[in-house]
Amino acid sequence: MENNMDVENMRKILSFSYYELPCHLRTCLLYVSMFPEDFEIDKDCLIRMWIAEGFIQWEKQGKSLFEIGEFYFNELINRSMIKPIYKFYTVMVKSCRIHDMMLDLIRSFSSEENFVTILSDIDSTSPSSTIRRLSLQNGKKSHVMAQATRNLLQHARSVVIFPAAVAQVPAAGSCRFLRVLDLEHCNLSHTDSLKYLGNLYQLRYLRLYSTHISQLPEEIGNLQFLQTLDVRSNPISILPSSVVELRNLMCLDIDKTTRVPNGIGNLTCLEQLSWLCIDGSTINIIKELGQLTELRLLHIRLDEWNDKLLGCLHKLQKIQELQIAVHRWLCNIGGLDAWVAPRHLRLLDARNICWFSTLPAWVNPSFVPVLTCLWIAVRELHQVDLDILGRLPALRHLWLMVDNKNLGILQGLIVSPGSFPCLESYHFFEFVWPVVFQKGAMPRLRELWLLPLFYVREASGIGSSDGGLDLGLGNLPSLQEVLAELRCEGASKEEAEQAKAALRHAAEMHANRPYHNIRIDVY
Repeated sequence: MENNMDVENMRKILSFSYYELPCHLRTCLLYVSMFPEDFEIDKDCLIRMWIAEGFIQWEKQGKSLFEIGEFYFNELINRSMIKPIYKFYTVMVKSCRIHDMMLDLIRSFSSEENFVTILSDIDSTSPSSTIRRLSLQNGKKSHVMAQATRNLLQHARSVVIFPAAVAQVPAAGSCRFLRVLDLEHCNLSHTDSLKYLGNLYQLRYLRLYSTHISQLPEEIGNLQFLQTLDVRSNPISILPSSVVELRNLMCLDIDKTTRVPNGIGNLTCLEQLSWLCIDGSTINIIKELGQLTELRLLHIRLDEWNDKLLGCLHKLQKIQELQIAVHRWLCNIGGLDAWVAPRHLRLLDARNICWFSTLPAWVNPSFVPVLTCLWIAVRELHQVDLDILGRLPALRHLWLMVDNKNLGILQGLIVSPGSFPCLESYHFFEFVWPVVFQKGAMPRLRELWLLPLFYVREASGIGSSDGGLDLGLGNLPSLQEVLAELRCEGASKEEAEQAKAALRHAAEMHANRPYHNIRIDVY
């Protein structure tokens, strides 16, 4: 198609778009040529690669390098240079793709400037006398790969190896100036590729995701400039003790079962820690956690609740995403009642760890205006609390469990017009029917779960003028999925069947016909 005039015109248009970019965005876009066609590029990984290469500089006071990198990333999206891919349960962008024609264009620019060298059976660029950045995508032409990786990598700054080329992974000692090394999904269990890892003194970014390694060399502590370490999906039981010497580490991604050594509090530059395993043998780490005041993202796995965690969380005032997971449901009541979230909190997941006694006072639109995802259990919830939740301007996903029935609170709840303007998924747990959705409420709601929904005879008739049962599902214009389990306690068999029929009829009559995804069980 090279001689096709339409294609040539399109390339000219794309070229204009490219040259319209500021210089720093051009560099960041050229780096995307490291990845194969149609590859899903993880957003966080890409930004951290940019940081490691020095493409991102501090420009705004109070903003971290990663936050500035997010601004760069969003600019490329806004200019239609890359296409965003969203996380399943949040509105946050998790990754991106680049159009084939745009990728072809930036690869040609990259080759002209010797910015990236691509070695692949499908599409390769000729290695120059010096490789600056290597993308090794296929290893079938082993003699070509071998020449490039053995002789031309002395000055390489980035090396990304894809699984098909794992046999050509260069020895770590041959890349003394390396800043970025990504070996995701490359099986390293039978190689000595990491033998000289400690000699890569300039390394900033190391991704060993799912590489089948069982341990890291103790010499990793030599990497004093390391900013990102990702060793998830590996059978690593504990990190080497030298990890706590990585004083410039900003991102540490490990599995829920991988333990960190004592001294983790030394890593005061950490902005992302996922996951931190805390059990009986590592309980002292809670105190050290309070020293990591730069944390923006924190995922914790607990065996049991510890009250010291609350005091630690008070010190982490930059947290934007907090997730606390446990092996099993913990019925700790009020453990987080005294915690006050930072104003820039975007995601909180504490659903399996404890109950809030009531809806926390900080959950209001003036205090957490950017709160997007909320997964919590609240023992006692009243109409005023639901109204407050409905005014959160950015809330997209809500998982809410209550204990109203066991507390004898049987009054119905009404979702008022104009409430929850951005909500897309709403998961109710242990609610008492009726929960009534009025016209104008939740205009974007696509997914509604009622698990289980208790039908209590004394609370019936509130949602309908004729005394029947009506949730107002027809007032939710974007509804696509309804999942319900109906428990009819204290009701006769006839009343239970009527309640079931009413709920099914409401779903079937909806304009979007979400009844295809509905399950109603009578207990």
